Amino acid sequence: MKLAILSRDGTLFSCSRLREAAQARGHKVDIIDPLSCYMNINSAAPSIHYRGRRLKFYDAVIPRIGPLTTFYGTAVLRQFEMLGSYALNESAAITRARDKLHSLQLLARQGIDLPITGFADSPDDTGDLITMVGGAPLVVKLVEGTQGIGVVLAETRQAAESLIDAFRGLKAQFLVQEFIAEADGRDVRCLVIGDTVVAAIERQAKAGDFRSNLHRGGSARPVIISEAERAMAIRAAATLGLNVAGVDILRAKRGPLIMEVNASPGLEGIETASDLDIATLMIAFIEARLAARPCR
Repeated sequence: MKLAILSRDGTLFSCSRLREAAQARGHKVDIIDPLSCYMNINSAAPSIHYRGRRLKFYDAVIPRIGPLTTFYGTAVLRQFEMLGSYALNESAAITRARDKLHSLQLLARQGIDLPITGFADSPDDTGDLITMVGGAPLVVKLVEGTQGIGVVLAETRQAAESLIDAFRGLKAQFLVQEFIAEADGRDVRCLVIGDTVVAAIERQAKAGDFRSNLHRGGSARPVIISEAERAMAIRAAATLGLNVAGVDILRAKRGPLIMEVNASPGLEGIETASDLDIATLMIAFIEARLAARPCR
């Protein structure tokens, strides 16, 4: 099998592990920077060119597209899909997941429990917006933020009003979200592959922070999840059309709540904490999907 990993940096842990896992199973792997690709878009002979040469056919593509390159990266992935390559996560699914507002609307439509979330544009709506999500403390987060960047806790109503006004002044799109105090800086990251949660870890924010992201200094340990949490994680990934997803769950008094669904979950934290070979499970999933496909 010939695989392409779409990534701007092949030395990153996740890319290295996926390449090692694929090569260990006898596959040929190329790491391709999506921003160095350019495309011939036509119905007769579509193609992808990369650093002066036309790319040959790849059986499957593993997208590791960063948030800052979502638009162009998913365009390149769509071109691979057009050429018949299997995408571990399809371009449309990645686009859905990267838009926090859209993804939450899709999850809510399916009846999946979430923290109360508000979205508004007019400054006249600030007071009612804050009341709508239960008042302060509350969380304000950028729609396109990632790894805890652009996520701020407003502990008082005055702080919330000032923060919302500041974000609006910057013309930023943001969500206002209920703060789940009982989570105490913890969440559960479920790694979903297909219709299975293959690993789960509990992430704990560093002292003085409420964001549990490992990139923000949080810690992680393996955790046993409930059947309700397992079913919720699988359903959330399926709702967004993701074959592989990192589903983040908050444990609230009223039950588990989906905080976010990540279309390109990092492997370092969850492999280290769980001591599981997630990369090989991802490659095995691709093998099974390709084996089930009709012959080209």
